[in-house]
Amino acid sequence: MGVQERVDDSALIERSLHDPESFAELFDRHAEEIHRYAARRLGGELAEDVTGEVFLIAFRGRARYDRTRPDARPWLYGIATKVVSQHRRAERRRNHAMAKLGADRPDGFDERSADRLSAELLQPRLARALTRLSAAERDLLLLLAWADLTYDEAAEALGIPVGTVRSRLHRLRAKVRRALGADPFAAEEGHRG
Repeated sequence: MGVQERVDDSALIERSLHDPESFAELFDRHAEEIHRYAARRLGGELAEDVTGEVFLIAFRGRARYDRTRPDARPWLYGIATKVVSQHRRAERRRNHAMAKLGADRPDGFDERSADRLSAELLQPRLARALTRLSAAERDLLLLLAWADLTYDEAAEALGIPVGTVRSRLHRLRAKVRRALGADPFAAEEGHRG
């Protein structure tokens, strides 16, 4: 018995036009990643609903998918970003609550993780910085940082030219740098292109 070759997302979506149940494989491939993104944006309580909405919208719109694109992730993240925007008030409340958290941590935390401690101490400042960004800037930042999309993929997800991604990111960096005192993307510049 031979090893079955993995079908790309585009072919899977095309197959689902005639066999709707095969769309479940696309869900199986990407739902966990979309769920994590939604949870980071809106909290765990809404992530499951957002994930379900994303895949329902994708299923209903699958006939319009650009089948020249073998990877459906940017398309799914684009849908997720739109669904998240519908839940923006919850995201703002979450960021404001995180911004109000102090740097105080209970005694007995795990000393082995200096990186985790640094991230926890930075979290309220980062949350405050996120609340000061426009929706478009926040969407771009989180697609790059949390979804790990390239500039081209983020442009596709947001339906904007890659030049707009670059100019928004330039403005965004200046804002975040002022808020945090550092450029959070400096180490990742080489792999995005």
